[in-house]
Amino acid sequence: MSEYDNDPNAIDDASIAGARLVPHITIQAFCENAKTAQTIEQAVSDRRMNKVALTTHNGGISAAIEVYRVNPTPNLIVLESTLAAEELIDSLDELAGVCDASTKVIVIGHQNDVELYRKLIRFGVSEYLVMPFASSALVDTISEQFAGEGAAPIGRTIAFLSAKGGAGSSTLAHNTAWAISQTVRRDVLILDMDLPFGTAGLNYNQEPPHGLADAVFSNDVVDDVVIDRLMSKCANHVNLLTAPGTLDRDYDFDERSFEQIVEICQNNVPLVVLDLPHAWNGWIRHTLSTVDEIVVVAEPDLANLRNTKTILDKLKELRPDEADPILLLNKVGIAKRPEIAAAEFGASIDSECFAQIQFDPALFGSAANNGQMIAEVNASHKVNEVFTNLALKTSGRSLNEYGQQGGVLPGLLKKLKLA
Repeated sequence: MSEYDNDPNAIDDASIAGARLVPHITIQAFCENAKTAQTIEQAVSDRRMNKVALTTHNGGISAAIEVYRVNPTPNLIVLESTLAAEELIDSLDELAGVCDASTKVIVIGHQNDVELYRKLIRFGVSEYLVMPFASSALVDTISEQFAGEGAAPIGRTIAFLSAKGGAGSSTLAHNTAWAISQTVRRDVLILDMDLPFGTAGLNYNQEPPHGLADAVFSNDVVDDVVIDRLMSKCANHVNLLTAPGTLDRDYDFDERSFEQIVEICQNNVPLVVLDLPHAWNGWIRHTLSTVDEIVVVAEPDLANLRNTKTILDKLKELRPDEADPILLLNKVGIAKRPEIAAAEFGASIDSECFAQIQFDPALFGSAANNGQMIAEVNASHKVNEVFTNLALKTSGRSLNEYGQQGGVLPGLLKKLKLA
């Protein structure tokens, strides 16, 4: 990626980074009220807390002191207290005598008192939160403590999923990745996770000897060096981890089989596009619960409508505090096929369609057969605007930062625009 560092039109990786994940830590919470315990337990459902081991206990600081007299302390202790300021400081002083020096402490109180906050911070408490607060606020606080500004940025993950087989999510994923590379001008890595039938290699006219399967089936430790060796570069800013596209073995995976691979990719590439197969199993469910953005691709018919509603309902359950997935309607306008209008489709599932992509078999067929992207076959086709807008949306960019054609304004034009 260093060859692009001096690109004046490139966007800073930190500005498109994904949400900061909390590392593997243990948290023990001591609560005086059931509502507080419920709020803390809800925090675990946040995808940033995916690796956290949380235990809640009844009782406040006094209970914590008794527990840690005979047990080791976790990485983080969350304490609820209704004590007055001086009593609270005295109790924390007693707790410090049985805690490891590296243990962090977050205090939850019921007094919105600035002076108390200052005393607690001076005493060494990591943060003071006042009830009531949303569970997301607690996650933000924990994330700041364990993955703060000093941590290296991680790449943003974007998952594409078809509501029904053949809806075209892979084609849209590959073209959106291309649009990201051309618009945002940072490296993007495509993970073709449909190992038996993936088409990323075909669509980019690549046939690398190694790919994603070599990483997931490796008996050795997978690290940055291994991933870098398995990646194939197919264009400026575009890299692939292809699927083998063979049936010479079974492709059964554990829930977390791809987790480490995705994390390594995030640590090395600012934008990671996950091309998921049309299926539902443990590892797909887990992957969808952890990514930054999800794009669901559907055709405008009844089966797609039913499946889309099922998927969106499940994703709301898996990601209660996250933004809704992006919905795309593909293959709109097939001759003589009865279709559900986009407005009706969206209203039926309480979700707005981000865009509609018209059925154009000549254009998409030529691109697929030639191993090219749509923009390479016909750069002026209006469907490219959809890919550009989707590229900006999924990468966390704003349309205001770009010209009408989706490209970053050159430095001189920027100056003229501002003049």
